[in-house]
Amino acid sequence: MIMKKLLGFTAACVLALPVAAQTLTGTVITVSGSADVKADNDQAVLNFYIEEQDKDKTVAASRVNQKMKSGTELIRKEDPQAELRTRSYYSYPIYAETPVNAAGQPVKRQITGWRSGQYLEVKTTNIAQLSSTAAAGQKVLALNGVNFGLSDAAIKKFEAARVDAGYRQFSEKVKMIAATMGKKLDDIVIESLDFDNAGSELRPFEAAPMMLKAARADAAATEPSFEPGFTSLNIKITGKLRLK
Repeated sequence: MIMKKLLGFTAACVLALPVAAQTLTGTVITVSGSADVKADNDQAVLNFYIEEQDKDKTVAASRVNQKMKSGTELIRKEDPQAELRTRSYYSYPIYAETPVNAAGQPVKRQITGWRSGQYLEVKTTNIAQLSSTAAAGQKVLALNGVNFGLSDAAIKKFEAARVDAGYRQFSEKVKMIAATMGKKLDDIVIESLDFDNAGSELRPFEAAPMMLKAARADAAATEPSFEPGFTSLNIKITGKLRLK
């Protein structure tokens, strides 16, 4: 009976030994660290459109062409550095409700008119001028939406900060693990590091977009107000550590 108690006490003592007292040489540990770097958005993408309807296909298309040309000129004048791109152009017939004859059978549908339209994308880094640029386009076109983000130049600028922030967080975890195990940093060898494809993941992780409900053009419209917000660039670093 006494022997059993002694054996139980000995086992309890072994289990109660701290991790640092156990043999950890050669142990491989996987550690991950992640970080976000917030950057103020410096680029905006505005989406304009115009749509016209008429019984005559040519008339509807001509009005769209004329208004889009005028709107494009106003936008270029307000922001000469902006990048403009046509997103889509469409024209399709409008049919009357399908009539039926006396026998209740459907007859050939009749075209009652035509609808034509065009979308224009405006990309700019001139955020200070954005409100006046939007207002200039709205004199002729309708504003369908606005999205904010980072330009390629800004993403490249924050690449080093993003990687540095991730590695700092990873290093703090390594220090914490070493202290918990009663080890010194010299006792830890980093065998591999994975930066989560750092070179190809430099895209906005958390954007602050602003979408506007489509509105008809209004020559008397006042300048809209915008809050560009920020984008969060994320990185994850995973490393394999081996204890000496």
